[in-house]
Order: sequence, then C-alpha cells, then structure tokens
Amino acid sequence: MAADEEDETGEVRRPSSKKTVKKTAKKTSSVRAGSRESESETERAARRVSAPRAMRYAAEQLKELLGRAPDSVSSVQPTENGWQADVEVLELERVPGTTSVMATYRVVLDKEGELVAYERTRRYTRGQIDRR
Repeated sequence: MAADEEDETGEVRRPSSKKTVKKTAKKTSSVRAGSRESESETERAARRVSAPRAMRYAAEQLKELLGRAPDSVSSVQPTENGWQADVEVLELERVPGTTSVMATYRVVLDKEGELVAYERTRRYTRGQIDRR
C-alpha cells in the first residue's frame, strides 16, 4: 500500500506517521434544511404552534399593542382556528402592591401564533382573591 491510500477498512495511512486515521464524512444540515424548504405554504399554515410558543406569542404581541409588559399568562387553550389565552397585565401600579390594578385580557391567536383579536375581560386589585 502506498502513502495516503485507503485500505479495505477505510483507514488512511500517512507517510509521516505509522498511525492510521479513520475517514469520517461530515454531516451537513443542508439536507435537513432542503426538506423543510420544499414544504408547501399550505402545509406550514396548517401546522399549529405549540402551547408554550402560543403563550409567548400572546404575551409579546399584547405587550406591543398595550405598551405594558404582561405579568403572566393564566390560561392557554387550543381552539378550532388556533389558540386562546388569558393574559394578566398590570394596569395601574400603586403602593402597597396589593392595591395595584390588574386586568385580564383574552387574546385570540391563529394557528401560526399571530394575534387576531383581544379584549379586556376583567379588572381587579392584585390582592383580590376570586370567589368560588
């Protein structure tokens, strides 16, 4: 066998060293990316975003509309056309914090996570406990 030639096991012999090195093929992500690119728009539109992602999208988009950072997302549920989430927002900060005014907004997202509609469903003080 001559220098830098492969033997039947796939090993390459280097002339400067008596060690053999195994050849490995690099895996590229272009194969996986190419399969995603061939996906049609309708298939992509039909896919629903995950619940955690829907929660993030609801909070981010409501913040953009209201100009206030959401405090939390208290519920998220799938609907026929996407997602519905209830987002808690601090509307008026007061001292002490338990008297601050909070609001619950119902946010409707389509299957891709884009905000379609929102409405304020409730206002309450932060220290208030629901009666049930």
